[in-house]
Amino acid sequence: MPDQIGGILDFCTISNPYYPTPEMLADIQARLPTLIKSYPSCDQSISRKHLAEVIHVDPEHLLIGNGATEFISIVCRSLIRNIGIAIPTFGDYLHKLKSTRAARLYRLRADHRYQLNLAAYLAWARNNGLKSLIVINPANPTGQFHSLDDLREFLTSAQDMDLVIVDESFIDFAGDPVPSLLSCADAFPNLLVVRSMGKHCGVPGLRLGYCYVANRKFLDQLQKALPTWNVNTIAEYFLSLLPSTDDDYHRTRRMVIDDIRALHAGLLKIRGFTPYPSGANFILVRMDDDAAGSGSDKGPLTATKLCDRLARDFKIYVCDCTNKVGMDSRHVCLATQGREKDQHLLDALGQILGRCSP
Repeated sequence: MPDQIGGILDFCTISNPYYPTPEMLADIQARLPTLIKSYPSCDQSISRKHLAEVIHVDPEHLLIGNGATEFISIVCRSLIRNIGIAIPTFGDYLHKLKSTRAARLYRLRADHRYQLNLAAYLAWARNNGLKSLIVINPANPTGQFHSLDDLREFLTSAQDMDLVIVDESFIDFAGDPVPSLLSCADAFPNLLVVRSMGKHCGVPGLRLGYCYVANRKFLDQLQKALPTWNVNTIAEYFLSLLPSTDDDYHRTRRMVIDDIRALHAGLLKIRGFTPYPSGANFILVRMDDDAAGSGSDKGPLTATKLCDRLARDFKIYVCDCTNKVGMDSRHVCLATQGREKDQHLLDALGQILGRCSP
């Protein structure tokens, strides 16, 4: 859905607001009558080459899916017997398991800002007899970013694991150049990199994602589990545009990085809120213990109260993280939507808290 309908501003949508470019959208629109009357290819080789050209990997180790969730579902139901999952996390890694008994939950501490220590996580997995682990980098919903050096060290230590899934759906907003494991993934045969394209390419409606794995056995298992025509024709055409628009893409990616830094700086000025550092295009924010609303909402401010007030009085939607397994009731997630819209959010939050730092 668009980010603004009837005057509503949606800060739940985690997506690059600047890409695809207007020229790309016009191109796709002009070709739409042909695209929707055509079957997509049943062979991904051409689309894989287009994608591999911009992410600089071996196309033979790539698979393209109907969003990252297609691979999450296949992996959780087909490739693992038991797995360690740090919580809070992206809900699909919990919901798509073939059995709740397949997962052991590693609870991150609220007083440590739900930060994951990779070495402690690996030690916990071994102590619990687990052979598979999931790491989301940057993490969802915390935005915590592990450097490329830290991930390489972790993967080197974790070679006794059967499978390590690293979800890099937000890695393009973590730095410049992009600090992705794709640059060294071939060195780790137990590594499966999963990425959503809806976030960093700004096309969640196209349902595009991919995985990269050097392990031939894993690759064959995933390939067999994918349905024919799992990527639609419009998505295929979008992939064909990536090589010629790569410079535009990286320009917009850097714009998002600048925007998220500006949003973080603005949130720091609102007393009563604690924005966590983020390597993604969203920020997890905690309402401090002494945070209180104004007017009829005076009293301790919870995530649900804040979301209700923003929607009712300002037509602004933000993500209430209360329903995240392992998270308390004091956190909301804010996805940048560009400087102008972000400023509307900051103004509304300042009014609700009734106080800002000078």
